[in-house]
Formats: sequence, structure tokens, C-alpha cells
Amino acid sequence: MTAVTVSTPAPSGVRTVSPARQALHLGRRAVLGTLRQPQMWAPSMIFPLILCAVNTAALNKAIKGPGGVGPSYLNFALATVVVQGILFAGSNGGNDLANDIETGFLDRLVASPVSRPAILVGRLGGSTLFGLAQGIFFLFVLGLFGARVKAGAPGYLVIILAAMLLALALGGLSSALALRTGSAEAVQGISPLFFVFIFLSSAFFPRSRMSGWFKAIVSANPITWLIESLRHLVLVGWSTREALRALVIPAALAVMLIALAVSQLRWRLSEGKK
Repeated sequence: MTAVTVSTPAPSGVRTVSPARQALHLGRRAVLGTLRQPQMWAPSMIFPLILCAVNTAALNKAIKGPGGVGPSYLNFALATVVVQGILFAGSNGGNDLANDIETGFLDRLVASPVSRPAILVGRLGGSTLFGLAQGIFFLFVLGLFGARVKAGAPGYLVIILAAMLLALALGGLSSALALRTGSAEAVQGISPLFFVFIFLSSAFFPRSRMSGWFKAIVSANPITWLIESLRHLVLVGWSTREALRALVIPAALAVMLIALAVSQLRWRLSEGKK
């Protein structure tokens, strides 16, 4: 027997909303929800700048001389501040999604005629926009204190795009965890992992001054590769190779982690049908 699917037209007078528009509305809700919780986003905007100020005062002389990186630790730290801020805010999107699950809002969305992909796309779009805002904010603030990108306008653009892609990747990871656990506490629990990745990288000190097992771990950390590619654009100048690497690394992470989030959304929806 062959099954035939008959599409039912929308009732007269009922306005249908496209999946893209649904994702846009949900993304707007995600952004507004984040802005209404300064306790969630303010630390990721302030703490990287405080750490940068402290490290600049303490380490400015340490990076000079053989194996150093130039005359200013502030320029050296510019890429670190951007990546660090994105990592600090990495769990925000998933935290809000977990709250939606806990309060039953996700169940109401699923029961409504909302496109299933739009649920995840809207949330990831909100994370990406926040990454854009962070990138611009950090470049502006550090620029006020004299930090410059030698690669010029293309270098600034690459840094902002890399920030958006990294925010998208972390949004995928935190969303996947939220969909699997349905717990905001579990999502917040991944924040220490981000601290480990940033401190086991060349974020605060050049690899040329490291040695032994620590240097080996730092050299294998993808965050090191990303930061050093961005740092090359800041300190040395334009390099197509480094620019591509700075974009490919977070883009590859985004593809893998969004695929993980999609699989967890399917699992969550299938669990809801049982």
C-alpha cells in the first residue's frame, strides 16, 4: 500500500509565517532575553578587560627582548581579550535554552506550528550576534588605549568574523548540552572547561618563552592556533594564510558542534513523542 500525504491549506484569514521569519523572531527573543540579564553577559565584557589591564601592567616588560613579541603587551593581548570574552559568554545561549526546557516554553513551541529548525537557528543566531557585539566592543575599547591591528581594515574584519564564528560554535555546544540535560546548572558547569582551554594556550604568554610538557599541551590546543593567527594580523600585518586559519578553525568547530546540537534537538523531540 502506498501512503499519500495530503497537505492541508491554512484556514482562510490565518497568516502563515515562513521558517526564516520564525527564526528571526526567536533570534530577537534570544537577544532581548540576554540583554535583560546583565549578570549573564556583563562579566564576559568586563573581566577580559580587567585581566588585560592587570597583565599589561605586570607583563609589559616581560615580552620584550629575545623571544618577545614587540613593544606593547596591549597589542599582544588584543586577540586574547576577544577570544576570552567569547569563551566566557559561551554558555549563555544554552543556559537560556535550558531555562526554556525547564519552564515548559520549549514544549509550547513544539506544540505550535513553529519550524523545528527555527528553534535552534534562532538561538544560535542570538549567540552569533552577541559575538559580533563583543568583538566590536573589545576592539573599540582597546583601540581607545592605543591597541592597533597592523593588518588594517581587513584584519579588523577577520577578528570580528572569527569572534562571530567562535560564538556560533560555543552556542552549538551549549545548546547541545541544554537539549540533552534540560538543566541550566549542567550548562553552566561547562564554563570551567572554557577557562582550562584559555589558560592552557598561548593567550597570555608567547610560546617562545615556554618549555616542556606545558608547551606541548599549549601547541596542541586549537585555541592557541586561533589566537596566534589573529595575533599575527595584529602584530605583523596581513597574511592570507593566517587570516584563513583564523576563520577555518572556528568555522570547523561550528560545523561539528551545530551538528551535535541538531542531533540533540532530534533526540529531544523524539523523547517528547514517547
